[in-house]
Amino acid sequence: MKQLTFAKRNHQLTNINAWTPDSRWLAFDVRPSGASFTGQTIERVNVESGEIEVLYRAPQGAHVGVVTVNPHAPDRYVFIHGPENPDAAWRYDFHHRRGVVVEGGRATNLDAMDITEPYTPGALRGGSHVHVWSPDGSRLSFTYNDHVLHERCPALDLRNVGVALPFGPVTPPQSHPREYGGSHWCALVSHTTPTPRPGSDDISRAYEEGWVGNQGYLKPDGTRQRWALAFIGDTCDRHGGRVPELFIVDLPEDEAAWKRPGMSPLAGTPTTMPAPPDGVAQRRLTFTHHFSHPGLVNSPRHWVRSDPGGANLAFLMGDANGVAQLWLMSPNGGEPRQLTHGLQGVDSAFNWHPSGRALGFVQGKRIVLCDANSGAITPLTEPLAVPPSADAVVFSPDGRHIAWMQEVEDFRQLFMTPIDD
Repeated sequence: MKQLTFAKRNHQLTNINAWTPDSRWLAFDVRPSGASFTGQTIERVNVESGEIEVLYRAPQGAHVGVVTVNPHAPDRYVFIHGPENPDAAWRYDFHHRRGVVVEGGRATNLDAMDITEPYTPGALRGGSHVHVWSPDGSRLSFTYNDHVLHERCPALDLRNVGVALPFGPVTPPQSHPREYGGSHWCALVSHTTPTPRPGSDDISRAYEEGWVGNQGYLKPDGTRQRWALAFIGDTCDRHGGRVPELFIVDLPEDEAAWKRPGMSPLAGTPTTMPAPPDGVAQRRLTFTHHFSHPGLVNSPRHWVRSDPGGANLAFLMGDANGVAQLWLMSPNGGEPRQLTHGLQGVDSAFNWHPSGRALGFVQGKRIVLCDANSGAITPLTEPLAVPPSADAVVFSPDGRHIAWMQEVEDFRQLFMTPIDD
């Protein structure tokens, strides 16, 4: 086990794509905590030498965080950027943030913002969050909150999942001083409603998404669905209770489909959320309302993760005793399979090893490896005096190391340990 950072400040890893493709650097931000968005720099540490480089420093009172690295471009980073010159009317919030890409020291807005009618297709009307590159590095997923509906009624501002595609740039008229252009065409791909019907597939929130497979997944008829995202969607049971279930959206391949409206306007209206484009199909995968402990768990917070081949989606759900365990399920549906068992369960977000043969997470104050077929647990560390952070456990792209965060003298530091072949 090797400690990588030592400065008396917090170092925050994102839950995926934290490593550079060559497995030599870990990117991080310096928020005081995961919930306090007041960091001013995006940085990286060399895992061999301990050298730290500042990749970006926020200007004009803005704050930044939640950085991910393009899996095929070692000098291309994306992160959340808060507003410059924040004031009482426009400060950092879920619906007041954007993605910024830095490459070669040059910063570019990822998503455009247009909050003035008529809204611009391909632009957003609010804030994007946790931008995750697709496995081929060509596009990104994110979660989204809407400024227009937030101003109308905060209860209408429902969390959704979106995609940023390399079909830009998008340049709105910029009639409002807080509007701007972006490099990518952005669209929402989930469909939510503030009033989900009890017992139905309706959802009031879509979140914690993950790309399905390095090349998508195979359908039962043998054809390949090239692009898909799995996510958690909050359903409503017959008694009115919230039950998080597993959902998937199949996404179109061609640029033209992304720019065609589906059932509703792409850019939304003053009273409705931006809508998915033509060819986006949302489907529910789990049906757990009748379980003794229904739904996916939200604690520990986790993101749905697919194995590289796209055959298995991994997520956390309670067992018969309510203990959070890893479960696997095909993107085609069927019955979920419980992978881990026992009293300790899973104590953190998790990720797949690049080989697809195992998953890594925190269990009982240890960093562990879980066999993807048998569920057998291999500890990679001894029980640690301070529990590792539940926010992120991330494998290096070469599969030789795993990194995490842990508090040392009240400051969150970065650690890694090797993985035996």
